Amino acid sequence: MFKAAISRTAVVGGLVMAMIASGPVTAAQAAYYNTYTDIAGTPDLDCCGQVQGFAAGATYLYSIKNDNDTNAISAIYRVNKATGDRVVMWNGTDDRSTNTWLGHGNDMTIVDIDGVHHMFIVTMDTDAADMQLVKLRYDGTTYEYAGAYQLHLDGDVLPASGINRVSVTSTSITFMFKSGRTVYNGSLPLRADSGSIEVTKAFDLQVDDALVNGATVPDLGTFKAQGFFYDQTNHVLYNPLTKDKRSIVLVYRNVSPATTGTAPAATDLSFRITSSMYSQLFEIEGVGISDGKLYFNTNRRDADGAGHDGVHVFNDYVVS
Repeated sequence: MFKAAISRTAVVGGLVMAMIASGPVTAAQAAYYNTYTDIAGTPDLDCCGQVQGFAAGATYLYSIKNDNDTNAISAIYRVNKATGDRVVMWNGTDDRSTNTWLGHGNDMTIVDIDGVHHMFIVTMDTDAADMQLVKLRYDGTTYEYAGAYQLHLDGDVLPASGINRVSVTSTSITFMFKSGRTVYNGSLPLRADSGSIEVTKAFDLQVDDALVNGATVPDLGTFKAQGFFYDQTNHVLYNPLTKDKRSIVLVYRNVSPATTGTAPAATDLSFRITSSMYSQLFEIEGVGISDGKLYFNTNRRDADGAGHDGVHVFNDYVVS
């Protein structure tokens, strides 16, 4: 049983498709968004060439890049979502532009604690001695190491690939975590800088037979799961999936930490980019809502293998 939502201007040159306008809740007239605008590039760094986690704040977009081969080093881009101005954030703990704490750094969420901004980032580390969640404290363009935690499910390590804040109270933070197609609940004392989070399974996400622009995608079950975003105000979850030059975002309405069973993907709302310009790879890594618009970051490779990673916004979509 299931107790089970919603971007801007100018089509990016070389991408395909026209947008189908919103309409009644029927497969034939499903709201479908498949164009986007670049906000800024996030070029490869000497240390790091692979895009990972993403978060959308009120003013800035944050995108992690790592070395990918060993997950030993990471850097974080901050991009002004209005102007596109970007900077590689500074690691104030070690006084350098990179860090060694984030593992794969596959997804992140922003939480304010006592008026101070923090990022919570999932590492995807699988060893029982490692940390599966890292907390960074940040101010402007500088961040510092602030804590780390283990994630456990029934006593075993859970190397979650997705995280999103659900709620913050005077005593605790509640998160949703995701691994594959399964969403888990977990909470942490508000000011704890270490410890173990025992997560519990909440619900699964329908992927097979989900409708994209009113039709099924035959090989959707073989797409790679990425991070996710949970809009706690509207109880809507956005789930990006990628394969080669195709990226799809499925939407799940009326979900909450109390949801159980399998959440069905919305039949009347979907997002897809099939890129002709970046024909080797167009991979949405993470998504986030800010001011009602759906932002995302990408790994992008053209036919020659050259990288064109960046942060972007879906055109015309606005949460309603």
